[in-house]
Amino acid sequence: MSQTSIERLREYLAQLPPQAQALLMREFERALERGQDTAVATLVLDQLRKIVRKTEADEAAPPRTDDLSRLLFQVLEPFLVEPGAPIRVGQIRRSSLAPIWQWLGRDGAPDKVNEFEAALARTPADGAGQVEALAQKLQAVAADAIFELTGPGGGDKSRALARVGPPNVIEDLYSTGAVLAVREAIATLNEKLPRSLRAFGDAQIASVTAALNIPVLQTPQMLPFALSIVVQRMTAPWQIIRLAIKIAASDDEIRVAATPYGVAVTIALHDLSCVAAILRMDIKRGHFDNVAGNLKTLHDGVRGLRTELDLRNDSAWGKQLTSIRADISNALQSEIDSVPGRVRRILRQRAEKDIPPGARIDSTEVEETVALIDFVATCRNYASELAINEVTLRTYSDLQQYVERSTEQLVQSLRGADHKVRTYRQQQVQAAIRFCQVLFGDDYASLMSRAAENAATGERKSSRAS
Repeated sequence: MSQTSIERLREYLAQLPPQAQALLMREFERALERGQDTAVATLVLDQLRKIVRKTEADEAAPPRTDDLSRLLFQVLEPFLVEPGAPIRVGQIRRSSLAPIWQWLGRDGAPDKVNEFEAALARTPADGAGQVEALAQKLQAVAADAIFELTGPGGGDKSRALARVGPPNVIEDLYSTGAVLAVREAIATLNEKLPRSLRAFGDAQIASVTAALNIPVLQTPQMLPFALSIVVQRMTAPWQIIRLAIKIAASDDEIRVAATPYGVAVTIALHDLSCVAAILRMDIKRGHFDNVAGNLKTLHDGVRGLRTELDLRNDSAWGKQLTSIRADISNALQSEIDSVPGRVRRILRQRAEKDIPPGARIDSTEVEETVALIDFVATCRNYASELAINEVTLRTYSDLQQYVERSTEQLVQSLRGADHKVRTYRQQQVQAAIRFCQVLFGDDYASLMSRAAENAATGERKSSRAS
C-alpha cells in the first residue's frame, strides 16, 4: 500500500470514536489469532495502535466514568453480544453493562466506586500496573455486590433487582458477577490455550481439555464461558462438539447430553443458527460478498453434526438441526429460483420496433445479476448437505444453456442491427459476455468478446463498402 493510502487510512481511523477504534482492534486481533486476513489485520492494527498511543500521550485529563466502566468490564469482552443479536449460554448482552454499572455506582457499591475513581485519578500516566490492580479490586467488589443481590432473599431483593434494569439485564447480572469472580482463572485459560486452532484432532482436544482443567471453570455456570473462549480460537467452531464426544466417550446424543460438556453441542447449534440468520439477511439485502464463506461454514457445520453425532430426529438437538437446514434451504431456494428470470429480462431478444429510442441496460442490474449467477455457482458446492441439490443443479444447467444460446444470437444480431438500436444490442452483448465469464470462464468470455467485435466491425465495413 502506498504512503498516501496509509495516510488516508490513518486519517479515517483517527476520526472514529474511541469505542469504535477499540472494537476494530479487538476484531483484527481475533482475525490474527485465527490466521485470517493477516496482511490487512496487521496493517490496520499497526495504524490503530499508533493512534491510540498518541491519544494516550496527548491526553492528561482525569479518567472519565466510561473509562472506569471499561476497566471493570474488560474481562467480559470475549463474551459480549451486540444489541439485537440472539444470545446463548456463555454470552452476555453488551447493552446490559451500562445499567449494571449505574446500579453499582448508585446502589451496589457506591462508596467503593467513588474510592476507585479517586484512586484512578491519582494514578500516574505510566502506572499501568496500579491501574490493573485497582481494576481487579473493583471487579472483586462488584462480584460480591452482585452475588449479595442475586442470592436467596425475599420481596425486598425482588424490588432491589428491579432497580438494576429490565428482565434481560437482570438475566445477565449473575453471569456478569460469575465472570468477574473468576477473572484470574479466565486469564490463566487464555494463556494456556493455543492462539489459533486450525485443526481440532486428538492432539488439540487433549491440549484444550488440559487447559480447561481449572476447577472454577468446570461449574455449570462457567463452563459455557470457558468453551466460548475456545470457540473463538477455532477455525471451524462447530468442531467444539468433539470435546463433548471425547468426554462422553460416545457419539450417542443421550450420553453426550448427560455430561457437562453437552453444552458444547448447544453452543455449536446456536452459532450455526446465527450464521444462517446472517446468510438470510445478506441474501435479502443483495450482499453476496460473504455468502461463500457463510455457506461453507454452514455446510461443514451441518455435515459435521450429522456425521459425528448420532442425533435422533425427534430430539431437541435433532429438531434444531433440521430447522437450521430447512431455513437455509428455503432462503437459498427462493433466491436461486429468481436468477433465471433476471437473466432473461436482460438478454431477451426484443424486436427492433419494441426497443424505444435511447434504451439502455442498467449496469448496476447487470452486476447484481452477475453476483446472483456466481451465487448459484457457489451453491453447487454445498447443495447436497443444505438440501438444495435439485434446484441448484437444474437452475445452473438452465442458465448455462440459455446464456450460451442467447449470447450467440445477440452477437449475430449485431451484424444487421439498425443504428438506432445498436447501442442497446451492444450493451446486451456486453452483459451476456459478463454472464459467460461466470458460467464458462474467461477463455469462453474472451472468445465471445472477439466474435462480437468482429460482428460489429464486419457490419460497419459492409455499410461503408455499399
